[in-house]
Amino acid sequence: MSSQPIYRITFFNQQEVFEIYAQHVFQSDLWGFLEVEEFVFGERSQMIVDPAEEKLKNLFSGVKRSFIPMQSVVRIDEVAKEGAAKVTEVTGAAVGNVRPFPFPPMAGTKPVVE
Repeated sequence: MSSQPIYRITFFNQQEVFEIYAQHVFQSDLWGFLEVEEFVFGERSQMIVDPAEEKLKNLFSGVKRSFIPMQSVVRIDEVAKEGAAKVTEVTGAAVGNVRPFPFPPMAGTKPVVE
């Protein structure tokens, strides 16, 4: 195992589930966001190219840091080594099953009752 931990972050974004790998994950100074830095993409020496991983590589190319809303995060795992980053489209009945986690109202605000 390398001295630098690697984290697998799974999160939901616009009807897709993203699974990315990064070396640094922490709570952001921006309230309600998770900060992800130093993305890790596997260097493949094979002739076969995974289109999902290439899509993510292109999407995050040039990105130094990404802020992900905490309610979008499904899971964070510390792993021994990076795997293939991927994007999975959510279709069918599963689209209606994902709901944001309810947060309590901020201090000093009154709840809205309808």
